[in-house]
Amino acid sequence: MSDPVELHEATALELHQLLQRGEVSPSELAAHFLARIERLGPRVGAFAHVDAEAALERARLVEREVPRTAPLWGMPLADKDLQLRAGMPARFGSRAFADFVPAESDALVRDVDRAGAVSLGKTATPEFGLPSYTEGLAFPPARTPWDLARGAGGSSGGAAAAVAAGLLPFAPGSDGGGSIRIPAASCGLVGLKPSRGRVPGGSGIGSLAGLGVAGPIARTVADAALLLDGLVAPAGYPAEHPFALRAPGSDGPFLGAAIRGEGRYQLGVMTETPWDDFTEIVVEPEAHAALERGIELADRLGHGVEAVPPAPEPGYADAFRAVWQAGAGGIPVQGEGEELLEPLTRWLLRRGRALPATELVAALSWLSDYEQRVIRRLASYDAVLTPALAMTPRPVGWYDAEDGERNFAQQVAFTPFTSFVNVTGLPAITVPVTFTEGGLPMGVQLIGRPGGEAVLLSIAAQFERRAGVVGRRPQVW
Repeated sequence: MSDPVELHEATALELHQLLQRGEVSPSELAAHFLARIERLGPRVGAFAHVDAEAALERARLVEREVPRTAPLWGMPLADKDLQLRAGMPARFGSRAFADFVPAESDALVRDVDRAGAVSLGKTATPEFGLPSYTEGLAFPPARTPWDLARGAGGSSGGAAAAVAAGLLPFAPGSDGGGSIRIPAASCGLVGLKPSRGRVPGGSGIGSLAGLGVAGPIARTVADAALLLDGLVAPAGYPAEHPFALRAPGSDGPFLGAAIRGEGRYQLGVMTETPWDDFTEIVVEPEAHAALERGIELADRLGHGVEAVPPAPEPGYADAFRAVWQAGAGGIPVQGEGEELLEPLTRWLLRRGRALPATELVAALSWLSDYEQRVIRRLASYDAVLTPALAMTPRPVGWYDAEDGERNFAQQVAFTPFTSFVNVTGLPAITVPVTFTEGGLPMGVQLIGRPGGEAVLLSIAAQFERRAGVVGRRPQVW
């Protein structure tokens, strides 16, 4: 057995190999990370719930009953607090669901179990996963381990904080407007939003406008691919598909593309956003420096690089806002229960319930047409490079807690490059490429063609190798 003190230093892929060789057991691995969570978890606000007894029981069950060929056999992770796990509290980051314990697990949780993973608990999320930061009233704020005065982003903020602090080797998240990529970028991690239809247990097919999908958050590109393979094919390849609709292109496995990191590609560079007509978007110097670093890496690696010509979309903001508000309108809280909701959530819920059906139908139709326009516009590029964020990670308390309109504008200003990728159903990956003078990680986003996860993983792996930021550790470690 390896020295357990060193286990959290290993990548997820290295831990997987130790498990496969029998050098460490699922129980030993779970116990190691549970001890770190107990010691460091409160400092970063990563977890909404930890159940050590259930986790160790699950690890022993995996040792006894799950074949070692399962793609995530014995690997520790945690469920986002938006996911349902039978018998475990599911609070959705809200005081309104403080006592809710589901009787059944949802599809994504069942799939990580089928893949042989060991869940240690629930990672923190903002209320119903609505905002792009994780600073609700139900739990302490999730903080980036690189600077505890700054937030971890959202809505998968707890998952990113846990991975960046070495409390988990990787974690599944969900992304309806950037909720994997935003916290990954805020915490110096790799975050992959798959194509719509790629992950069966979190496909986006049933979500409003097809926005929300499940995907991995990890410290390395290979670790993200390892978890992606487990989510795509929990019973092993070939992947099962419960829908007639699915992502085009290769069905995987994807780990090979991430490990090899091969190929030369044509990259577009985009600095405009569909929010430019809604509010002033300023790419701050640190974010611009990260983009310039990404362009430099692409040049040195031999990729073709050219600017994507602008194509303004003045209807985007109104259409996306309508869908976002309509989604909040479906929150299952009524009457006096609304008073337990946070001000932003109440504002969104009431706006959504007041939205005329004709306006929602028009918004959905506009976004569907927009999807086709964007895919045609970007078809000549193997991937499109953008800043991951427009600013450094925001200080805790930066967002307006009372004024919904101002809060929304703040979120757009922080992360204007992410939501349109959900609308179009395209895959995208964020990868750290540099650090600010103050020691904050900054990254870039790569957006792929429909079904283009393998190409994104290949390019991201090349960036990762050349950028030289892997292996740096935050102050919380």
